[in-house]
Amino acid sequence: MNQWIDVLNNAGQNVLAEYFANAAPEIKEKLAAQFEQIDFAELPALIHDYVLNKPETAIPADLAPAPFFPYPAKNDEQKEYYAKAYKAGEDILSAGKAAALTVAGGQGTRLGFDGPKGTYPITPVLNKTLFQYFAEGILRVSEKYGKPLTWYIMTSEINDAATRRFFAANNYFGLAENQVFFFTQGFMPAVGYDGNLLRASADSLALSPNGHGGTLLALRKSGALDAMKNAGVEYISYFQVDNPLVPVADPLFIGLHALEKAQISCRMLPKTNPYEKLGNFCMSEGRCQIIEYSDMPNELAERRKEDGTLDFLAGSPAIHIISRDFVETLTADGKLKLPWHRADKKVPYMDQNGVEVKPEEPNAVKLESFIFDALPLAEKVMILEGCREEIFGPTKNKTGVDSAESCRAMLIDRDARRMEAAGIPVPRNAEGKVECILEISPRSVVDEADAIAFFKENPAPAPVPGSINFYGK
Repeated sequence: MNQWIDVLNNAGQNVLAEYFANAAPEIKEKLAAQFEQIDFAELPALIHDYVLNKPETAIPADLAPAPFFPYPAKNDEQKEYYAKAYKAGEDILSAGKAAALTVAGGQGTRLGFDGPKGTYPITPVLNKTLFQYFAEGILRVSEKYGKPLTWYIMTSEINDAATRRFFAANNYFGLAENQVFFFTQGFMPAVGYDGNLLRASADSLALSPNGHGGTLLALRKSGALDAMKNAGVEYISYFQVDNPLVPVADPLFIGLHALEKAQISCRMLPKTNPYEKLGNFCMSEGRCQIIEYSDMPNELAERRKEDGTLDFLAGSPAIHIISRDFVETLTADGKLKLPWHRADKKVPYMDQNGVEVKPEEPNAVKLESFIFDALPLAEKVMILEGCREEIFGPTKNKTGVDSAESCRAMLIDRDARRMEAAGIPVPRNAEGKVECILEISPRSVVDEADAIAFFKENPAPAPVPGSINFYGK
């Protein structure tokens, strides 16, 4: 146990080393368990580069917009290629070569909800949770393509146990228990501006998740990557738990990724304005990268083409297809080959006298890695435009923009369009707004083709204004 004193001193953490040396055995045991998860060999360099010095984002002189495949297809040649890609994606799903991966480490705090964000009720009629909505979509995709789609769910230290209990209590929403693989995100210690690690309590450091880039390393450390390889999975459909509109496995997206021989692929959304809070897909020295909206110079963000559209139009909603072997390469030696990002935060801590301090101003740095930093490390990146109304309804706040309220409205609108595609009229007002509440179960319908087939087999009368309607299993 006392070997940690030398490790801490060698890492420049003399204050923590002294505290640990004098701590009670039970406190030492709990702290040592956390120390095991920290790379103290790299810590001094991280503190020097990201805490004691504040890194600046350098904007490359040759920065240009990244190319993307438009959606829908613009000409006959593209339509033919997309049809080929869709078929390739269906073949991949039918062969069991794809898996779903959901990043679900967050809590529902901003939603005013006590529990893992994935347990938040989101659907407009039955109040199905985010997890249930995805699970039913995975069941439908598994049924549709004749092979179980395995679901990998990355939790965090704070919500792992609660998430597992939730799935067990709900019988995995019809999925086989071995079809769901939980693994836990890594963490990083918060570092005070003086370079010392902060303690949250007598027996715990102040810890925070290490960012969604940590998903890749967590896949390896948890054994999930080996499980994928053993199951023949080659492609990972990556999405975040707060976006129920995202397809759990999109054949076109998967197929284009495969045909283009990409290592990582991205959906993009056309930005609504120069300063929309989406990262910008860019190119520099032949490599794709994302420049955060907060780092993009105004003159580039506002630059427009001759037709008036934004030059840097493509924004990232964090929807990806990732090749499994690319993840293996990035994590080959058990370390993550991605840069870190600095976030200045107000971090409560316990001082040397055992007094809890709640700062009113930022006092520490949290280090995070972002999955989009894998883009410049890839030999080939494919970007496919997405229709915002079809694939992106983030549930971050209770009301307002990117909220549970706006997401439910988008779910209703999408289900209305699917019903209309199936030939069932939906009541709308003069502005085109749907005048009833609709919910179609993803257990029965995951795309427009499903909707057409479902309502052909299950004819339904047109909903009336003000009605509440549910369709499917």
